[in-house]
Amino acid sequence: MRDVAALAGVGIKTVSRVINDEPGVSEVTRQKVLEAAKWLNYQLDMTAQSLRRAGRQTLSVGLLLPSVANPFHGQIHRALSDVLASHGIAVLAASMDNDAAREEELVKAFLRRRVDGLVLTPVAKSQGYLPEHSKDLPMVFVDREPVGTDADAVVSDNAAGAAKAAAHLISQGHTKLAYLGGRTDIQTARERRRGFITELGRAGISTDTVHFLEGLRSEESARKAVSELLTGAEPPTAIFSAQIMVTFGVMRALQELGLNRAVALLGFGDFTLSDMMNPGITVVAQHPEHIGKVAAERILARINGDRQEPRTYTIPSELILRGSGEVPPPKDTA
Repeated sequence: MRDVAALAGVGIKTVSRVINDEPGVSEVTRQKVLEAAKWLNYQLDMTAQSLRRAGRQTLSVGLLLPSVANPFHGQIHRALSDVLASHGIAVLAASMDNDAAREEELVKAFLRRRVDGLVLTPVAKSQGYLPEHSKDLPMVFVDREPVGTDADAVVSDNAAGAAKAAAHLISQGHTKLAYLGGRTDIQTARERRRGFITELGRAGISTDTVHFLEGLRSEESARKAVSELLTGAEPPTAIFSAQIMVTFGVMRALQELGLNRAVALLGFGDFTLSDMMNPGITVVAQHPEHIGKVAAERILARINGDRQEPRTYTIPSELILRGSGEVPPPKDTA
């Protein structure tokens, strides 16, 4: 800061006012300081500044997601970052790969960095591991609700969305169905399964006639499972994929077997280029950009002193018809 002041020909206090965007500096002087700062590549030390700022805020928020490589989580990250950046808040993001131990480790790492708030998708059975002194830290949970702590949550209507999917496939004449899901210990997976089964009951379809393949953790595991299912006895005429990466595996298997226009597919979660497939992929869209925006608004409110009782904000899903979910069953099975 002394170097910037010397180059601009002003005092250190003037540099401080300009860097912190405070009033009382003429526009001519402000430009001289900014040009000097740019020339010297001067960067404001946020850590040092936070020691003087009321509440010791660091203008940073920790974001913990299962995987930023997943299109759904990547869109939440982008939407959240866009909103917080407009308020001068940086987002420090990390992936935990749905590992409970890694969740706890990364949360504590964020706490050591004195972030002003946390936004996370939990996988641990409980968030009771949070240190007592951090219980007042602003927190917002996304996609899954917290256990063992009270905080705002922003989620999709998972059960209702899966019920929409089941109802649509049944309305197309399908009774030989398959349900493909991820880890059964994940809250969202359990909710989607519940919604799907509930709708089967409404339609009078026994779960004994439905193929349930769960615990699929990758695109490749889903591809192999679907290939075996479709080449075995009593193959389904329609598949509901309850997770995006599983949907990718199903798409690949259908393409390899030449069945993409013979077996109906409806996926939970939308993704880029889903409308460019052959046929386009019918999905239950979760609108992750809306989830990220609402989560950003809630963490900002909490950081700024909102003390209302925590609540869960549910973002409605939307059934988008593109062709794959409208493939009819063979006439001899209708």
